[in-house]
Amino acid sequence: MAWYAKIQNNVVVEVTYAPDKNDSDWLYREFGGVWLKCKEDGSLRNLFPTIGFTYNENEDSFYPPKPFESWNFDRVEKRWTAPVSCPQDTNRYKWDESTTSWVRP
Repeated sequence: MAWYAKIQNNVVVEVTYAPDKNDSDWLYREFGGVWLKCKEDGSLRNLFPTIGFTYNENEDSFYPPKPFESWNFDRVEKRWTAPVSCPQDTNRYKWDESTTSWVRP
């Protein structure tokens, strides 16, 4: 068995588990669209995708939705990070995109 993600306009719209004999060509014939194999441990295509993830064809990688325009993706940590580090007590702050800073609510 293997996992596959269906991609439309570089966005994951479906994720399904199919027998190994059923490759992406079979999924295309049966259900249409573009299907990409993925792995739960993220060892294939950066991360295991869910609906709403973006697929970057140049990097052959999946990315979660970007939470804020100013944030950057940390490829080592495999997560979006703010351009400014959050104060240590993260529960007391929220991100303010208009000022690109952490603020107390």
